[in-house]
Formats: sequence, structure tokens, C-alpha cells
Amino acid sequence: MAAELIEIEVAYATANQQTVLRLQIANSSTVEQAIIESGILQQWPEIDLQKNKVGIFGQLCELDKILNAGDRVEIYRPLQKDPMDARRQKAKIKR
Repeated sequence: MAAELIEIEVAYATANQQTVLRLQIANSSTVEQAIIESGILQQWPEIDLQKNKVGIFGQLCELDKILNAGDRVEIYRPLQKDPMDARRQKAKIKR
């Protein structure tokens, strides 16, 4: 008997471009399985699942989280600057 399929999205964005891929995967698939199946790792070779954080609809999660129908898996880029340091520098400039 074939596994029930669910539809999900996998998303990754840079400062200039966004990729959102829709796919159907097995009902009990994990975040990591969805990312691999989507082919996004070939499209964006700089993604390193050991370093990049992932989430579902803006909520951080682990790669082994089981997905639900309609979930949007997001792959996050590392921050270029620490947000607190950036605010401090901006405050110094304004003074």
C-alpha cells in the first residue's frame, strides 16, 4: 500500500532571490527528508544543514521534526552581523 502524500513547501532566500518549492512527500517525512527531496541543496550549494538553522513558519525546529500537510520548511542563512552590535554601532553614529 502506498504511503499517503502531503503537500509542503521548502523555502530559502538570499538578499536578492527567494526560492519556494512545493512538493508532495510521504506523510511521515521529516524536515531533513523534505529538504533533500526538494532538490534545493543542488540549487543552493552554500546550504549546509549542519550549520544553517531550519524552521517551520518562522519557528525554529530540528531536522528530525515530522511534517504536517501545508507546512512551510524554511532554511535560514547565518546572520552577517550580530543584531545587538549593529544597534550599538548605529546608536554611536547618531550621537
